[in-house]
Amino acid sequence: MKFISSAQAPAPGGHYSQAVEAGGLVFVSGMLPAGNNQPPLPFEAQVHSVLDHCSAVLAAAGCGLHDVVQTTVYLAGVQHWPAFNQLYAERFGSHRPARAVVPVPALHHGFLVEIQLVAERPGPG
Repeated sequence: MKFISSAQAPAPGGHYSQAVEAGGLVFVSGMLPAGNNQPPLPFEAQVHSVLDHCSAVLAAAGCGLHDVVQTTVYLAGVQHWPAFNQLYAERFGSHRPARAVVPVPALHHGFLVEIQLVAERPGPG
C-alpha cells in the first residue's frame, strides 16, 4: 500500500490520507472544495475547486481523470444536481466512470459538494 498526497489539495483534517494506492487502484478520499479556513464559494466554483483537488491528487499518483473508474459525489441539496451534472460532464468529457450522487443535508464547513473517487493506475506503457 502506498500513501499519496499533493500540496495542491487540502491537507487531511483527520486520521486519513488524501489517497492510497493498492492493487493497481488509487482510492482518493472525499475531497472538499477548499480548506476549512476559507469562506464557502458559489456552487459552481466549489465544483471546479473540488475537481481541481481530485485532479491534483490523481496527478501525484500518476493518474488523471481519464483513469477514474468510479466516483461518489455528496451534494448538500438535490437542487444542485443539474448544475453539478453539467460541470462534471464538461470536466470528464466523453469519459463516463461509474457514479453515485448522494444528496445529504449538510457537509463539513458549509460546503455544498464533496467527491470521492477510485482510479485505475496506468501500467507501464
